[in-house]
Amino acid sequence: MQPKTSFLSLARELLCYILSFLPYQNILRCTSVCKVLHQIYRSSSGLQYIIELSGQRLLPVPNTDIHTPTSIRLQTLRDRAHAWFKFDLHSFKTIALPKILYAKKTFVTDGHLCMWDESSDQAWIIPILPKPSQRTIKRHWSPGTLCLVPHLTTLDVLMDPVQNLIAIVYSVADEDDYLQSEKMVSIDLRALDGDSIHPKAAGRTLIVSGPGPCDNVNRLKTTFAKLKGCGRHIALQRTLEVDGRDWFSPRTAQWQLQIWDWQNSMASNSVLSDTIPHLMSDDPNEFCFLGNDRLLVVTDSLKLYSIEDMSQTPQFLACFQLPIPLKRVHCHPPMDDIEHSSSQLQMQTQQTMYTSDPTHRLLCFTSAYRTMVFVISTRIFFNLDGFAAATPIPWNLWGPSNTRVFQYPFLCKVHISGHRVLQAFTTPDRHAEYEVHMMDFSPLAVSNRQGLGRVVKEPSTIEETIYTTKTENVEITSSLPYVEVVSDSKFYVPHLQRIWLDKDRVYLLSVKWDSPQSSRLDVIDI
Repeated sequence: MQPKTSFLSLARELLCYILSFLPYQNILRCTSVCKVLHQIYRSSSGLQYIIELSGQRLLPVPNTDIHTPTSIRLQTLRDRAHAWFKFDLHSFKTIALPKILYAKKTFVTDGHLCMWDESSDQAWIIPILPKPSQRTIKRHWSPGTLCLVPHLTTLDVLMDPVQNLIAIVYSVADEDDYLQSEKMVSIDLRALDGDSIHPKAAGRTLIVSGPGPCDNVNRLKTTFAKLKGCGRHIALQRTLEVDGRDWFSPRTAQWQLQIWDWQNSMASNSVLSDTIPHLMSDDPNEFCFLGNDRLLVVTDSLKLYSIEDMSQTPQFLACFQLPIPLKRVHCHPPMDDIEHSSSQLQMQTQQTMYTSDPTHRLLCFTSAYRTMVFVISTRIFFNLDGFAAATPIPWNLWGPSNTRVFQYPFLCKVHISGHRVLQAFTTPDRHAEYEVHMMDFSPLAVSNRQGLGRVVKEPSTIEETIYTTKTENVEITSSLPYVEVVSDSKFYVPHLQRIWLDKDRVYLLSVKWDSPQSSRLDVIDI
């Protein structure tokens, strides 16, 4: 009988091909215990590229830059990761901004600065030092031109340059009570670079559902509204004041969250709602998308929903308890937390070879007036094995190993991109002097740092005082590993308002409210 052929006797090319189908952790295990496989790994740019992509929590984008050799793509990936550990705060470019006034909404996305000033109902989108291959949009909507509907009040504006989309949510006043009550709320969809209907939209106007039966309602008014988007999904969160017609139907406050698949339908049955204490109507819940099929609502806990089936109410998946009650929560979704199809990515730029993995990103939110920062790995929201939806998951079962919690005595500016977190907070010596920390939470951060930064693996504990019926001190322990780089020097920005982080830039927005024409945006290229 002929002896069986051993696995290691196969051709090196075939062994390399077989290994490429394994998860990256298994590739590392196999190549660490077998000398032959280790030599194959060391000589294969393809296997090393798989490890580097997975270790940095990235996914390759199909059919992009296929003519670039794998060895060059691998080196570029490693160089870019290392560059973040030696960024120079004093190597920046400054662009002057238009008079921002008191812009309610200011954000950076896809290399554009987007602003909406609520008081004057103006909006801008401005390219930020565009690269040669980048598609740019530059527009200014003067007062009254965002939406041409009589008696309207603009509630919020969403801009998405990648999809060339602008969405405007507005209310129309009741003819019998212009100041106190509204007749309807709608969302207008248009192309961002013009006033035409968006070519991929199912229609012009999204239909916003009411708060339920309104037979006994005397007055209905939206007091808070927030639009967010993620690829083909748009969500509107709002708080409503509802007055009954008689003494038996007193004033109430309602929270509502509605999600649309705007490319396929103008109507939506995907609605969440709840009655909230009237005093909380100016401090509503927070929410964010987790990829294209999940939604997270932040209340006194983290509630996870599936939005795969848009024909029905979001499916409740799990409830993750928090260690303490949180107030005035603000969610900082990743800059690249947008569902892009491969065609959209190719249209955006042919240089995009990878994007972050939605199941292994970071979620960041701040609380207590931005002095407490939660960094959460999204992997916990995609691995629910062993967790029952009906039973809230205690903090000690999920929190410590999947989060890192920071607390500072002074105001903290924070933003997130992929697996990196940028934090800037004031120092005790000078109020407008900032210290900057860059943190990398990817599994390969230790090897990519090349001797730079500080590796943090040990658990950390902060103490927070809770004031309810009694005063209680609560210890919060978290242990998500990361590598931290602290800027060698501090920087002085008297009017720093916001910071943003994307895959290759840091943005610092300074706004001087008593002199809006002095507003500026500093850009640091990595």
